[in-house]
Amino acid sequence: MASVNRVYSALKGLVNKDQKGFVTPSIFNEFAAVAQMNIYNRLFDEERNALRFRRAGLDAGRDFSKEKQIKEDLASFVKKASLTKVNDTFTKPSDLGRIVSMRTSSTFTLNNYSGNQISILYNQDDIDRVLSSDLSRPSSDNPVALISSEIEIFPTTVGSISLRYYKLPEGTNPTTGAKVASQPSFGYSTAVPGVELYSPSSSVDFELPEHYFVDLVVEIAQLIGINLRDADVVNYASVEKAKEETK
Repeated sequence: MASVNRVYSALKGLVNKDQKGFVTPSIFNEFAAVAQMNIYNRLFDEERNALRFRRAGLDAGRDFSKEKQIKEDLASFVKKASLTKVNDTFTKPSDLGRIVSMRTSSTFTLNNYSGNQISILYNQDDIDRVLSSDLSRPSSDNPVALISSEIEIFPTTVGSISLRYYKLPEGTNPTTGAKVASQPSFGYSTAVPGVELYSPSSSVDFELPEHYFVDLVVEIAQLIGINLRDADVVNYASVEKAKEETK
């Protein structure tokens, strides 16, 4: 995953180098989570564009496929949750970003799911039409969900569901790489006065993969109000990487 230390160091180094301002850990941490969320949201738009390119025969295909790369990146955010009805509704997971699919609670037996796929609606008028229709009225075999601040399932006899969804991006442990329920932040100590000494134990890395390093640096810079060119970041990252490899 993208290292919060590398992103902060690159951003600070570029800003100081070009005399475009001064970036402190508190300023960086204020915008780190916002930058990651912006890039995460753009991935869904890029996925749709990549699909259009593939259908038009313009996608590189196989390992060079843009659509494949985005799908793989988004796949790391997919989660599954079992929800039980309370007071006639289902509470959304706290980290819910976008719903992928929904089924009545099921078991996988003999290569078949026993549960039924749930159709999803987001508008009260639509669910009202469905409920009043003789042809499309929900049944135990063809249930329908209304998504608002909570989840309602029709028919109301459905008591539990299995939800697959994209979780909101959070962070990862810099030492173990394990996902954590915290936002990315640069932690440091001041054992040397005036010097920020990176502290992995008090830091949280980004959940986005490492190849979004440039995007994160540029996005945070833009949020702070600093204009950086992508080429500046790429060149800086290449130099820093070369330094690390020669140590």
